[in-house]
This record gives sequence, C-alpha cells and structure tokens, in this order.
Amino acid sequence: MGVGFDPMLVQKERDSKPQNPKSSSLPTTIRPNRFSPSKSLDFSTWFSENLYKIVTIGLLISTVAALFFLRNVGDSAALLCFQSQTQQLETIHFPQINYNSISPIPDKTTPYSNFRSEQWIVVSVSDYPTDSFKKLLKIKGWQVLAVGNSKTPSDWNLKGAIYLSLEDQAKLGFRIVDFLPYDSYVRKNVGYLFAIQHGAKKIFDADDRGEVIDDDIGKHFDVELVGESARQEVILQYTHENPNRTVVNPYIHFGQRSVWPRGLPLENVGEIEREEYYTEVFGGKQFIQQGISNGLPDVDSVFYFTRKPNLEPFDIRFDEHAPKVAFPQGTMVPMNSFNTLHHYSAFWGLMLPVSISSMASDVLRGYWAQRLLWEIGGYVVVYPPTVHRYDRIEAYPFAEEKDLHVNVGRLIKFLVSWKSDKHRLFEKIMELSYAMAEEGFWTEKDLKFTAAWIQDLIGVGYLQPRLMTLELHRPRASIGHGDRKDFVPQKLPSVHLGVEETGTVNYEIGNLIKWRKNFGNVVLIMFCNGPVERTALEWRLLYGRIFKAVVILSENKNPQLAVEQGHLDHQYKHLPKLFDRFSSAEGFLFLQDNTVLNYWNLVQADKTKLWITDKVSKSWSTVSFNGNQDWYGKQGEMVKKVVSSMPVHFQVNYKKHMTSHDSSLTICSSEVFYVPRRLVNDFKDLVNLVGNLDIHQKVAIPMFFLAMDSTENFDSVFSTMVYKQEVPSNTSLSYYSPEAAAVHPWSVSSEQEFIKLIRIMAAGDPLLMELV
Repeated sequence: MGVGFDPMLVQKERDSKPQNPKSSSLPTTIRPNRFSPSKSLDFSTWFSENLYKIVTIGLLISTVAALFFLRNVGDSAALLCFQSQTQQLETIHFPQINYNSISPIPDKTTPYSNFRSEQWIVVSVSDYPTDSFKKLLKIKGWQVLAVGNSKTPSDWNLKGAIYLSLEDQAKLGFRIVDFLPYDSYVRKNVGYLFAIQHGAKKIFDADDRGEVIDDDIGKHFDVELVGESARQEVILQYTHENPNRTVVNPYIHFGQRSVWPRGLPLENVGEIEREEYYTEVFGGKQFIQQGISNGLPDVDSVFYFTRKPNLEPFDIRFDEHAPKVAFPQGTMVPMNSFNTLHHYSAFWGLMLPVSISSMASDVLRGYWAQRLLWEIGGYVVVYPPTVHRYDRIEAYPFAEEKDLHVNVGRLIKFLVSWKSDKHRLFEKIMELSYAMAEEGFWTEKDLKFTAAWIQDLIGVGYLQPRLMTLELHRPRASIGHGDRKDFVPQKLPSVHLGVEETGTVNYEIGNLIKWRKNFGNVVLIMFCNGPVERTALEWRLLYGRIFKAVVILSENKNPQLAVEQGHLDHQYKHLPKLFDRFSSAEGFLFLQDNTVLNYWNLVQADKTKLWITDKVSKSWSTVSFNGNQDWYGKQGEMVKKVVSSMPVHFQVNYKKHMTSHDSSLTICSSEVFYVPRRLVNDFKDLVNLVGNLDIHQKVAIPMFFLAMDSTENFDSVFSTMVYKQEVPSNTSLSYYSPEAAAVHPWSVSSEQEFIKLIRIMAAGDPLLMELV
C-alpha cells in the first residue's frame, strides 16, 4: 500500500508556519524593557546557579581520568569490573519454548499439499540440473526434492522433482527461514522440514554431483530397520577399550589409510594404524548411516591442495567388500551432508547450523547429532562405497573451513564429556546448543535457530523419540577374547599420490607406528620465522603424525590457523605456560622452522634426559666477556646476577661446568632442545629467577641446561646434527643427510619448498611421499 497524502494536513502545516516578515507589521516604538535585567556577576551566585553543570562535568572528567588511569596502571581488578558490565550486555539468553502451544504448520501454499512419500532425497541446487542429479530420479521409491538458493536460475525445472524456490520457501511458514542465508546450501533445512511435513520416514542427504552406485540406495544402506524386510544382523563395531580415543578415521577401515575425511582433527591425521580387533553390536539402531564416496571422497582443503599433483581430477577408490562398521558411545566419526541416510528417530539431527563457515556446518552438525544420538540409544554406522562423486577440480578456499581446523578437536572433547540431566530429548538438544554457544563453537544465532528448528519440527508433526540409558559415563565390561572380532583392512594402491605400494609398506607402517608410540606423549613446540599462512598446516601435517601435539608459535598471531604469538628472543619465558597446558606430556621438544628434525633418528634417545646441541661446536660455544660493555658483557653480568641467586643444587651444577663463570658466557643457538617431564619444575624455577632481566634465549637456555643437570648426563642424540651457519651459496641441498638427527639451516616459506623438503626427508620416512 502507498502512503496516504492528506491535502488538509498540508494545508494545516502551511497555516501554522510563520508569515512572511515583509508582510508583518513592525513595532513603531522600542520598549524600554527590551533587555532583561543584568544578572549579578557575584561568584557565589554564579556557582549556585550552575552547580548541576559543574557536578556533571566533574563526573565526566573523573570517569575519563579513571579509565586512563586503569589503562596505564594496569589495575586488573578494576578493569575486570568494567569488563564484567560489558559482558553482561553480551550474555547469551536461553530461549524459552512453550511446547504445548505450538500450532501445526500445514502446507497451504504449494501444489503438493496432499502429496505423501516415506522416502526422500534432499539436494541443494545452485545451477541447472546436472547429469548426476538427473540420475537420482531413476532411484525407485524415492522422491527427489531440490532446494534452491539465490544462485539458482529462476526457470529451474525438472520433471519428477519437487523444486522449492526462495519464494516457495518463504511462504511455507517455517520459523527457521528467518535465520537462513540466501546463497548457501544450508537452506536444505527447509527441505528437511518439507519432507517431514509430507510423510518422510527416511531422508537421504545428497548433492548434485554424486551418483548412487547401481541407482539403488537400499542395496548399500539399511533402509529398513524394523519389520520383515529389515536385515537382522550384528554389525562390526570399533572397540571402546581405549577411553582416550574419541574420533576415528573410517577411511582406513575401507582401505585408504593415506586419505582423511573433512572434519577429522589434523592432529589425528597421522593415526593410520589399523584396528587391532573389533567388537559387535546388534543392528536396528543405526539411525544415522554415513556412506563412503568413490572418486572424490569427502576431504578437506588441506588434503585437496597438498595431495593433488596436477590438474587431473581425483579418482580415489575404497574397498567395496569391507564390512560396514559402527561406532560405540564415546567414539565419533566425521559426517557430511551429501551421502548420509537419516531415519525418522534421527530427523532432529538434520539441522545444519547457520552461524559458522559453510564447509564446517555439516561436520559440526554431525558431531552434535552423534552426541545426542547416544541419548536415545542410537549409533552411527559407516558403509562401504555408496556413491561416486566427480571431481570438478573446483577447490574451495581454506577460509571456509576455518571453524573446522581451529575448533573441531576441542569440540569433540567437549561433546564426549558433556552431560545432561534433562528428561526429554528436545530439552537436551536445547541445553547442548546453549552450552556450545557459551563455548564459542557457534553463536547465539544458532541457539535461537535451534529453538526455531524444534518448534518447526513439532509444527510439521514430528514426534521426539524417547531417551535411553546412557552407557558413556558408566563402567563398561571388559572385552573378552571371545568378543573380539578380526578384520584386516586392505591397503589399496594410492595411485593418485604417485606411490607404488609394495611389500615394503608393512615395514614402513610398522616404523611409523613405532615412532608414534615413542613420541606419542611428547609435545613439539615449533617457532616459525617464516610466513605461517603458507607453512603452519604443512608443519602440522609433517610432525603431527609423530607427536602428541604440535604447538605453532610466531611473532604474529593467527587464530584461524591456531598459531599462537611468541617472541623468539625470550620464548623461554613463555614455555612454562605450555608445560602447564600439557600437564600429562612426557616431555617437550622445542624446534625452530629453520631446522629439519629427522625424528626417525631420535627413537634411541632417553626421554628422561635433557637433549641439546652441546656437542655441536658451531651451535654451542663459550665466549669471554671480562670487563666488556658490549652485548656479551651485558648478558654476562645478568647471568652472574641470576647464578648468584640460584639455589645450591642449580649453582653447583652450573659452576661445575663454567669454571670461569665470572668472565665467560655459554652461547647456544637453541634451534632444537628437549626438556623431560622430570625437569619441568626446575625449568620453571629458573625462569622465575630470571624475572624481568633481558637475558636472550641463546644465553638463557644453555644457562638453564647447565644448572639443571651435568653435561655428562645430557643425551648426545644431537651430536650427529648437520649444522652450517649459513645456507650454501649454490643453494644445493646436498648437505641434507637422513642419517643426521637434525639439519640446520633449512628455509621453508612456501608449499613448493615444503614439497621439496618432504621428498628429501622421504629417504628416512618413505611414507612421507604420501603427503605430496
């Protein structure tokens, strides 16, 4: 409707305006009282009349002064007071749902209001129907539903498929529509509700570039879980014997140990050993079924960018004869939104969150749903290849996965430990969604979106399943030999990586397992001088296969890549915080990115001793500073001050080595060193003794090591290190040696240089060729 235009109102406004001054009569005489009487300029009178102004200005000035004082002085307690008031404004509010007052939501706007089908395929479409999409229509007994977005052509149409345009979606009356982005596949949420509204009992989540093998969903998945047509069978299941294992790479089970799914924490990529044994579980409650994809499986951008040797599309194959495998409570698996079957009992778990990056949405949904699935006694099963997806050689930027690589490991740990005492599933869903918003895994927008989703589910007639007794936090029975089931996965050729696998693979895998067992509880702390945006993920891929965790430090912090800020000159002062973070670690290995670590030569080193380059003359040296006022002299005077304040055991050790400690100084380049758990507290004590003194890391580290223990007790593992003070001018790589414990210097500032390094290091670890 247009805005009404009232001429009478305009006329009144005209009449109310002052008349033209030229037409008005002017006074002919000047009044004697034209000006008001002058006020007294007495100060007391002026002060009393302006008191409120003075008080207001005074308060303003006091407030500004207080803020500057707090900023400069650093009164943390007072600042926290201000911050707490700010945080109160950002408090996440728990949505209230009146479950008894939710009205039904009938379909009144589409031609399909009377249509019903129990089996639906839901696909997001952004372009005209692909050949793969058209083949979905050939699957008997399944109704295809295409959900459009702002990128979808306005004349999209395909006989046999139901299409919901943006306009159609807006008219359906679903609450969730207000939260959905216009140009994203997460608009599939509308499609899920539409299918449930029209009688769905099973929903197959698909995309438009995947073809169901043999055009038969029932051939691959367990479409029927109850009734005569259901397969009454037991299912192979991963063992729950290791309580510390919370996530598994299912691709290993299906023959591809060198590939990992999108959503697997990068620190778990190196866990490629096969399952020693399995258990079994009765079928019937695999309410969420994840299929494997041949061709282009669900992989992340790290895999896509680092494994593709050229412009040829991926064509990765999995073992189609491997048995399907289930996951017990406490063990999770990455899931996606393009090859997954949901049964009615898990329809609530179809919700795709909206406040996180697009390539993280379905993965976070999968982990969120798995945790809640345990509450109703359900579990996830992964099936051998069910679809073939074609690689269009269209990679997506890493930024779209940022929520995955930064948060997914922490999310899994959070979900496994999460508990709820609510008595209904929908209440548990809301409680978990609220907790995830508080923890920062998604925002308050997704909490509100969850509330809208649940109300819409109820509105379209969905009935929430009953809760079951949770086994996760109860003592579990030990697994007897009779309950153990064997299955040895195939090792399919990784031709896409250019690797010819032979009988030596078993030996190589055995070595990797040995290295992982040896260093699996050692934390690698790596300082990057180079550009972390080009190398951080690569370093994690290289060393994450071996160590418990890889902490990346740099002068510039990068939260998206989980790179923490550090300062190399005084990095030793910040190491105690990392020691505390990994309180159960066996030891800590510090490494600069200008040094290559040949970890396969460190297996024989004693992890209860100190490791450092004291046997490498170009790295470890002693200089005289007697009376000098240069840099060495200033450092030496500060060292003397610290040594004089050392407790007796530190001072005795130090002076035993430094016989002329009053006039000489030990310098170590400190590119690589190791501190065992038993000496962590000693290291902390020495850091406290240094305090605010400006002692350089090259001086502090050797001082600490000489104080903590005698050099005779150092492990000499780095004595074989190749150490050159400068890179050879001819840039030849001939000085690298796989027999050395480490090689210095080495520069890696790009993916191309990283690939060169990996190929050279493959002389000591042949499996590294699978990273390039």
